[in-house]
Amino acid sequence: MVQCSYCGAQVPRDKAKKVTKYTSLVDRRLLKELQDSGAQVARYQTTKYLCISCAVHRHVVHVRSKDERKTVPRRRKSN
Repeated sequence: MVQCSYCGAQVPRDKAKKVTKYTSLVDRRLLKELQDSGAQVARYQTTKYLCISCAVHRHVVHVRSKDERKTVPRRRKSN
């Protein structure tokens, strides 16, 4: 079980959506200038776990129609 980073709900690890983002403490424009001059700037990895309702609300995943949810098409019975 993992805890949702936004609402605090307990979610099974296989059902939760994992979002990994790299952030830097330096402004983007300054970061580009520093990298062009050859400097290396540290980036930090932040990982968040989201329950399904928070993931839909924050547009991490999208709601699919009923037809798209069906992964295996039904076979017709032959006579």
